Amino acid sequence: MSERRVVITGMGAVTPIGHTVSESFDALLAGRSGVRFMPEWAFMEDLQCRLGANVEDLDLKALYHRRVRRTMGRVALLALRASDEAIAQAGLTEEHLRSGRVGLTYGSTSGSSSELEEFSKPLMINDSMRGLKSYAYLRIMAHTCAANLASHYGIRGRVQPTCSACTSGSQAFGHAFELIQSGVADAMIAGGAEEMHYTTAVTFDLLMATTVTKNERPDEAPRPFDAARDGLVVGEGAATVVLEEREHALRRGAPILAEVLSYACTCDGGHLTQPDPEGMGSVMRLALDQAGLAPADVGYVNAHATGTLIGDQAEAQATLATFERPVPISSLKGHVGHTLGACGTLEAIWTVEMMRAGKLVGTRNLAEVHPACAGLGHLQEPFREARVDVAMSNNFAFGGINTSIVLGAPER
Repeated sequence: MSERRVVITGMGAVTPIGHTVSESFDALLAGRSGVRFMPEWAFMEDLQCRLGANVEDLDLKALYHRRVRRTMGRVALLALRASDEAIAQAGLTEEHLRSGRVGLTYGSTSGSSSELEEFSKPLMINDSMRGLKSYAYLRIMAHTCAANLASHYGIRGRVQPTCSACTSGSQAFGHAFELIQSGVADAMIAGGAEEMHYTTAVTFDLLMATTVTKNERPDEAPRPFDAARDGLVVGEGAATVVLEEREHALRRGAPILAEVLSYACTCDGGHLTQPDPEGMGSVMRLALDQAGLAPADVGYVNAHATGTLIGDQAEAQATLATFERPVPISSLKGHVGHTLGACGTLEAIWTVEMMRAGKLVGTRNLAEVHPACAGLGHLQEPFREARVDVAMSNNFAFGGINTSIVLGAPER
């Protein structure tokens, strides 16, 4: 069997700067930020970072009936909203979804943290089960997004949860690509989601990875690759793509938004939190090799860069060593913070939108490139007009997990 080509036929996103792909991309071009001060965290007196990027003004209760919401916490509902948009754009019908040839891969850092908090309080404080809901576990289990989406849409093909922190979304994307390429499925729903909760900020605070100097100036944080960067800002959101075998999509008359040229994933096999430039570079090189491309073929790199001191530096050095030229590059976390489980799929979607629009979005808050991050073609303006036929989107996670997705324009 000849190699099956994989294309993107649907995309959906719920973000701190827009509730759809088009809304959020317009906000990127306008240079909008979704980061704000979080007064709701005031009870945590020793929390250093007080900034977050929330999905605002989205009434999920109004959008979905109680029967739908019963087993879903906020993280799964955000995933559902993004998936509805992607499936509608792709034109997948109930018959397609239930055919057994459509699968689902979906990731998040964890289940619903807010629901876990509510479930734990009676047990930890009152030593009592009184008031606990029988369906609570379905909201807090690690695969709550994948399981709930599969049930909601009636998916009968392969269902694969991914749970790898910052690469949850990109691994879901990559697994979907590989399943279609290998013939296991004709189409896949893939994505990642994250809900905002103070425990996420606490986690990164303890690791000294959050920004601590911009609490009074949320518009100036985070600052990927910048000389004045001092840490990340946590964000929430969800992003979903429909990936499909190209001939299958053409027969359906589905819109072809981009082609997935390759996906690579490697592990550093070393420190759990210390980034390794060699490991980062290895995944980029592997992705290029698998796509049959040279570094010179790539016109844009979407960076993972979160605004941390060590992470941004390691990634910049790995990217420069791979491309050996000032390849155009930017990070979109200056606009929405680090959406963790969602970021891998979300950033791939925005990369596709940049290719379709011929506009490369710059890194927000990048005023002065740090010397250790220099040598690349950092995009510092709100956006730059440019035709790009091939782009790369990279993500990196705790555990030394590295992912790289190579995307091509459909007409290339």
